Formats: sequence, C-alpha cells, structure tokens
Amino acid sequence: MTRPIIGITMGDASGVGPEIIIKALAKEEIYRQCRPIVIGDAKILERARNIVGASLAVRPIEEIETAIFQWGTVDCLDLDLLPADLPFGQVSAQAGDAAFRFLERAIELAKAEKIDAICTAPLNKEALHKGGHLYPGHTEILAELTDTQDYSMMLTAPKLRVIHVTTHVGILDAVRMINPERVYKVIALADETLKKAGIASPRIAVCGINPHAGENGLFGYGEEEEKVIPAVLRAQQEGIEVVGPLPADTLFYRATRGDFDIVVAMYHDQGHAPVKVLGLEAGVNITVGLPIIRTSVDHGTAFDIAGKGIADELSMLEAIRQAIELAPKNASTLPGWGSGCV
Repeated sequence: MTRPIIGITMGDASGVGPEIIIKALAKEEIYRQCRPIVIGDAKILERARNIVGASLAVRPIEEIETAIFQWGTVDCLDLDLLPADLPFGQVSAQAGDAAFRFLERAIELAKAEKIDAICTAPLNKEALHKGGHLYPGHTEILAELTDTQDYSMMLTAPKLRVIHVTTHVGILDAVRMINPERVYKVIALADETLKKAGIASPRIAVCGINPHAGENGLFGYGEEEEKVIPAVLRAQQEGIEVVGPLPADTLFYRATRGDFDIVVAMYHDQGHAPVKVLGLEAGVNITVGLPIIRTSVDHGTAFDIAGKGIADELSMLEAIRQAIELAPKNASTLPGWGSGCV
C-alpha cells in the first residue's frame, strides 16, 4: 500500500513546533508508515535540529514534487519567511503571519491532492492576530479556506474521544451559541467520523450544559430541554446510537470505562479538561467535517521552554499517526513516486 504524504506545518516558529517536528521525524518508524514533508522555514528547522542534537539533514525544496522522503533527511517546503535569529518565546507578528502562511500552503496542497493529510504544530493566537489574521485558531482558518460550514473539533486521548459543540468562545457566548441544529450536526459528525474510522455503530453520549444535566429544571433555565434534547431525539429517529443529555461529571468516567465511543461536549473546557488530565503528551486534536484531513498536537507553543530542546514530541508523534490512520487509502502518487518508492 502506498504510504500517505503528510504535510506537517511548523506553526509558530518562536515556540516548540520546530523542535518537536525534528524529534518526531528522527523516528525511522514514521518514514515506514508515511511520507512526511515539513511546510515551513528551512533555516528555522536547521536551528531546531542543532538545538535537539538530531543527526538529520534538512533539505530545503521549492516544490513538493522534488521531495525524496528518506529517513535521515527532512524535506522542508521552504517558504523562507523568517529571520534566522527569530527570538524564542516571544509574541511576534512576523512569526504569526508565517504560521498562517504555512497552513495556507498546506491547505492548497491538500485541496490539490498533493498531500493526503495535514498535521499542525501549535500556533500562538496573539501572534496570529498581530500578524493580521484575526482567527480564534487553526480550526477556523481551515474551515474558511476550505469553505466548510459544518465542522467541529475532536480530541482524542487514551480511552477517550471528545467532540465539541462550541470551542474558542467565552462561557456565556457558548451557552448562547448552543442550539438544537448545532448539537444535532455535531452528533451526526461524530457518527460519520467514527464510521469512517471503522466503528460500525458508534455509541455516542451527549453532555448536559448545566450541573447534573439540569436535573429536570433544578439547575439552569431549561437549556437541556430547549437546546439539547431535541437534537438527541432527532438523531435517534435517524438511527444514530446516541444518549443524553447526561451529567458531565460522571459521563467522562463512563466513557473511559468503555461505555461510549465518543462524548459530545458543549463547550471548550468541558471537553478539553478530561482529555488533558488523561495525558497532555498523548492528546491529539482532529478537525472533523472538513474536505481534507487535519490533525494537531493538543498543546500550545510552550514559549517558556522554546529553544531549550526539552519539549516532548509524543503528542506530535501521535498526531502524525492519527493523520496516517485517517488519510485516504488511495494515497497521493505524484510524478516519479510510483509503487517502487513505497
């Protein structure tokens, strides 16, 4: 089987992204499973190689067709947007703009079917905004540049999958944004995504908004009855195996026990906190509903340790593996990359 081409975006180069990419691509197993290419800045990647002490060669290229995909050599589609002495751990408009440009190029390549999936290193939202790109994060950029209306963030960790109805908004805004149509669409996305991943009948559980899922009106102002229950009933009528709303304080435990394949969380921290408790180093962020595959590390730019060579690459490794798993099975074969190259 042809190994999929995974485009790895560098993220904010003032953070740990370049270091964890180098550490991950030092693993020979990655090259046995896929054909990785970094989309970023070659001189920054070379600096990261020196910092972590990896015995790898960084190979700048201008076109993806010239990549060689050989372990020991990191192909870097070099956009050459940054100075070699870019400071570590500082919010930079230049780094924020570059992070956007790296992702923009990756999306173009994925839409043209020149890469099979995108795996993103973290960006810094403040730097992104200073660079002139007013998005809450990766997910919203991906949605806009692929003209996607219905999408959601899914997090995976050992023994747990979580998909979100709302993400990067304040809690009061999140409650206002939750409505039956949005909840239903996220349930349907969860069902579709897990079926594509090989789970024939995904078991889906939906969180309540209030403590104890409102407890029949005791807590809140009837949000569960107004916003959640109609969506669950609609999904059940369509044959989706879904239950809820259920109290979040016990639901995540039940999911890790194996009662459910995925949990629908109502807002950012409701879903993120359990995943990160289970293992920040192994968490992966997957954007579902897009016409392209995108996975990401589930941590930030870690400015406080950038440039020290101590950042953990485990989340990046797992994000690459998830991208491989989700990539189309008829992986890209560009000119000169026939079956003899796999």
